Amino acid sequence: MRIPESLLTLIDYGVIDEVIRPLMSGKEARVYLVSLGDELKVAKVYKSSINRSFQKRSIYTEGRKTRNSRDQRAVSRRSRHGKAIDEEAWRSTEVDMIYRLQRAGVRVPKPHCFESGVLVMEMITDGYGSPAPRLGEVKLDVEVAREIYGHLIQEIIRMLSAGIVHGDLSDFNILLGSDGPIIIDFPQSVDTAHNNSARDLLLRDVQNIHDFLLAYDPSFVVRPYGEEMWDLYRRNELTSETVLTGDWEPSRKNANLTQVYELIDDANEEEQERRERTPHPRRKRRRRR
Repeated sequence: MRIPESLLTLIDYGVIDEVIRPLMSGKEARVYLVSLGDELKVAKVYKSSINRSFQKRSIYTEGRKTRNSRDQRAVSRRSRHGKAIDEEAWRSTEVDMIYRLQRAGVRVPKPHCFESGVLVMEMITDGYGSPAPRLGEVKLDVEVAREIYGHLIQEIIRMLSAGIVHGDLSDFNILLGSDGPIIIDFPQSVDTAHNNSARDLLLRDVQNIHDFLLAYDPSFVVRPYGEEMWDLYRRNELTSETVLTGDWEPSRKNANLTQVYELIDDANEEEQERRERTPHPRRKRRRRR
């Protein structure tokens, strides 16, 4: 196993003791199982932007502020300095979001530290003490899938109440821990106060959770929960404990859905790439039929 230079630096600094093995690789980072004393943790090593496949990144970075006007101009010009600043902001966003969501009561991995561009966090475990699988990698009973769906809708509500939209939520960005689902991967998350695409991204996240349950229960009736929670949030009536009714009705005004469709197309392409890399038990089950 080739250990990334950034992890060797953490060993030198005493932040971690040993790199045990790779756990998973995604479009923006590779995750490793590491040890610190008697504890196991995970270390997220971010890929450079030239090796990252995230599409239409500007949608997610809208409204993010740099430290000063010089840095902002450099980012706008896409100079070498600007790209470095942009890359640093992309990585630090996840750290900031995790701390905000943890304070808001959202189930996320507990951060340990962010050092040398590496995020070290608690290791989420399954019922046997092993690293928890992603939700998209497991086979569930229908009743369990329904219960998880309810938990996830409530977690999205808690995130939105904190002014955050995940932006890339799917069953491959959720770990199934021993005590339920844990949401991960936040570099693309957006602040609802500063990003004009926040509503569209929210609707896509909620639709992905609908699709998760539909894969197990085709009779499931999809309710407009995303639209309802956004309207409640916009009216300052959404709280972390809000219970949705599903009775939302659309405005009679014509909506421009072009950007929504583009986001959905991008998400579908990225999801297909994920599923081609990872065997999916539900897909296998369908082929046997």
